[in-house]
Amino acid sequence: MRHVAPLPPEGAAPDGPLLVVCALGPEVWALRGGDWSGTPAVLLRTGMGRARARRAVGGLLTRPGYGALAVAGFGAALGPGVLPGDVIVADSVRDAEGDAWSLDSAPALAAELRARGLTVHIGPHHTADHVVRGAERSDLHATGARAVDMEAAAVLAARAEAGSGLPAAVLRVVVDTPSRELLRPGTLPAGLRAWRTLRATVPALAAWRRSVARDELKNRAPQSSTLPQEAS
Repeated sequence: MRHVAPLPPEGAAPDGPLLVVCALGPEVWALRGGDWSGTPAVLLRTGMGRARARRAVGGLLTRPGYGALAVAGFGAALGPGVLPGDVIVADSVRDAEGDAWSLDSAPALAAELRARGLTVHIGPHHTADHVVRGAERSDLHATGARAVDMEAAAVLAARAEAGSGLPAAVLRVVVDTPSRELLRPGTLPAGLRAWRTLRATVPALAAWRRSVARDELKNRAPQSSTLPQEAS
């Protein structure tokens, strides 16, 4: 892990690594093998669930030096029109208690993903404390949510508690949909498709991180910085 000089709590380090938060080992494996193009990144596996995610991320975000934060991994679609292997980028994330966090990173990240040939949807994500199936999916979709996971809201809550102003993004690659739920025939092919897509998101995440760095440098002019050429 690489650190840079301390910054104010609300600031991000223009040359700091992108902290990428995942729940599962296969997600880390997919992302680690992607093309980061020299963009520094730190991959963190938290384990499944809100409590583990919040605990793992909370300690890291109290340390200065990161340049941006991304939650990336697999998720479930809540409504029609989405297929396994599609990417859903969050423009907001909420939890079961009604807390919510908006994300203005969605359009820029979605544009980077689409430029690389991926099918992308933008919309609210819901973080649950259990696997969502059946009618509960329809109920969540009726509230406007497009995807469900079990970690993103906890990560954003930890970011807020740490007083961190890190630019943040959330994306989920769809593994299952209302018509193709987990543990049904076809799950394995859908999982492989999602795994390949998650790896294919890496150049877009790297490009988004570089754009964040450029914005930080502009905001801090006349200061200058050079991004490292090797990922952590």
